[in-house]
Amino acid sequence: MSLASSDFVSIENLLCAPRTSATPVAFGQQQVISWCEFQHDVACYVNILSKQEAKRVALCFSDSYLFAVGFFAACYAQKALVLPGNYQTEAVKELQQHFDLLLHDDAVPIATGLKALTVNKLSSSSAETSSVSWQPLDTANLEVTLFTSGSSGSAKAISKSLEQLDIELTILQSLWGDKINGTRIESTVSHQHIYGLLFRLLWPLCAARPFAIQNLEFPEQIVHHASPDTVLVSSPALLKRLTQEHQRTPLRAVFSSGGPLANSAAIHSDELFNQLPIEVFGSTETGGIAHRQQFSASTPWQLFPGVEAQLNEERCLRLRSPHINGQEWYQTADECYFHDKVSFELKGRTDRIVKVEEKRISLVEVEKRLEQLEWIEESAVIPKTEENRLSLCAVIVLTEKGHQEINTLGKGKFWIALRKALRNWLEPIAIPRKYRLVDEIPLNSQGKRQVTEIEKLFQ
Repeated sequence: MSLASSDFVSIENLLCAPRTSATPVAFGQQQVISWCEFQHDVACYVNILSKQEAKRVALCFSDSYLFAVGFFAACYAQKALVLPGNYQTEAVKELQQHFDLLLHDDAVPIATGLKALTVNKLSSSSAETSSVSWQPLDTANLEVTLFTSGSSGSAKAISKSLEQLDIELTILQSLWGDKINGTRIESTVSHQHIYGLLFRLLWPLCAARPFAIQNLEFPEQIVHHASPDTVLVSSPALLKRLTQEHQRTPLRAVFSSGGPLANSAAIHSDELFNQLPIEVFGSTETGGIAHRQQFSASTPWQLFPGVEAQLNEERCLRLRSPHINGQEWYQTADECYFHDKVSFELKGRTDRIVKVEEKRISLVEVEKRLEQLEWIEESAVIPKTEENRLSLCAVIVLTEKGHQEINTLGKGKFWIALRKALRNWLEPIAIPRKYRLVDEIPLNSQGKRQVTEIEKLFQ
């Protein structure tokens, strides 16, 4: 069964909206979970959580269906929700001042000393479901805390109301609801972050699109699960790993977020799935604010409906929308150029500008110049201080031509040729002094660069 775009319901009204009991909610290799089962499981855990004194409940799940059960049970039990960025044991323990109780599934190990409750799929004979009355949720007063690494590398708490998430879901449905009506959702990204929370879990639930219980982790799985009635929610980190050898199979749509998607990866996705990825630009703080499809590398971004934008004196984006910060403007560090009121180009982040011997150097520009060379597929440039002197270091992934060139010249002559080529664009002070060759840039599950891992390569 599929619902028309007009049948989309909000988070506020999801559990009390009329929906056929057999409507599929989630699917795995050997199972399909229905709407009736979902309501039953949520009801059971509402009763369990209502008896807990904890006010703030953290959710750490490998299983996206059980995460959804825990999420809505906590909402109806009037708990504040806390979503750690991952479920690594020590990372969760570091955040324990943010929550009183941890909900998890059997696949997630829990550090000793934390108060925790395991959520399981319940049998239909489980008791205590009748006392739950499905009323609209008070989304304005229900809070979700998410975490972002921020510029410091340590976890930074970001609080949002369910009402803000609801507003953003309405925008997503208005943009793409008709295009992906009647599909099912496969994903490579975590529901623990805002992109995955919205695109692979809450939006599918509100639009009655069944979602996969487990993530796909390898390119081969993506191709195997592809079909014209499947939508893929993914990231640049995984899309760039698809190769020419993979079998061509159409998808209904591909979404990508979490970092910049190389134009070559976008084009290859179009060849492989007959879909240019719909890229979504945003952050944990802002949610999604713009989108594009890379018909060319210079395709501008388009603001989401209802998002206002301005540039400050440094030409950095200021944003205002009910789903971002109400009527308040939110200042970003993203330098932009606007073509008109709704379309813009990203120029890079001003917080990625460093001073080397009193000259301002954009790390984004240095990476761009490296990647313009036919030898280099991808790069990451970091500043490093040695003997009281700041210089730049670059981690690079070679193209096939790059591998051929380094085999022909040898490493020493290759580095000389590389520096010489960069002088066509960069001052000598902006050319990286040290390089490391890697098979891929170290990234986390959300496609964000792991700066600490990159720094270790130069120790």
